[in-house]
Amino acid sequence: MPLDWKISHADRLVTVTAEGTVTLKDAEAYLDAVVVADAMPYAKLVDCSGMFTEATDEEMMLLGARMRAYADVLSHGPLAFVVTQPGVRDYVLRYINLATGATRPMEIFESVSAARRWLDARKA
Repeated sequence: MPLDWKISHADRLVTVTAEGTVTLKDAEAYLDAVVVADAMPYAKLVDCSGMFTEATDEEMMLLGARMRAYADVLSHGPLAFVVTQPGVRDYVLRYINLATGATRPMEIFESVSAARRWLDARKA
């Protein structure tokens, strides 16, 4: 499975590892699992360093629409992306721009440790 996630209710943290080609269906399955687990308000660390995507503009718009709809009814925790590839960085930036309704901090980092430090600073 391209997306592997773990939800820690004790830490109020969702960690996601993306490996290989990630599709819209993969992203939707992850989002559905987070909503069902009532973990949308938790901080999220998404490691995209092993990820590839061939998402179309239409798929990006659909994902952005879903995120804006969630923002209307659910609170969101901070979101840290780990990105090491320029093409994936562009994808993540598009996601951030399309999810404009979500009023939460979102940042891109080059390492998991930097992303974790940033998220930990938001817990204090």
